[in-house]
Amino acid sequence: MRFLKVLFWLLLGGLVAAFVIYNGDETVTIRLSTGLVADFSLPMLLILVFLLGLLPSLVAYQAMRWRTRARIAGLERALADLRAATPPAPIIVDPLLEPAVPETRA
Repeated sequence: MRFLKVLFWLLLGGLVAAFVIYNGDETVTIRLSTGLVADFSLPMLLILVFLLGLLPSLVAYQAMRWRTRARIAGLERALADLRAATPPAPIIVDPLLEPAVPETRA
């Protein structure tokens, strides 16, 4: 499974590198609201927009992981408290009673 992850990231990196190589000289003009004009290279702009779009998903994922870990820790604490609060039932052994031994027929 780890091999597939590495292969996926290498292929993705190769695609990004090929895109940057073939479109590195392309520029995009962005007109800002105050009349300013900004020139960005196309690959840098697309990578920046992709990362900005990925950021909310990553934040939501990390928040979900944090909530789940906190929930599991709380449940484990509650379980430990329950185990400590209720001792196991004692085993009562009556020496006068003999255990029933099944008869064997020969």
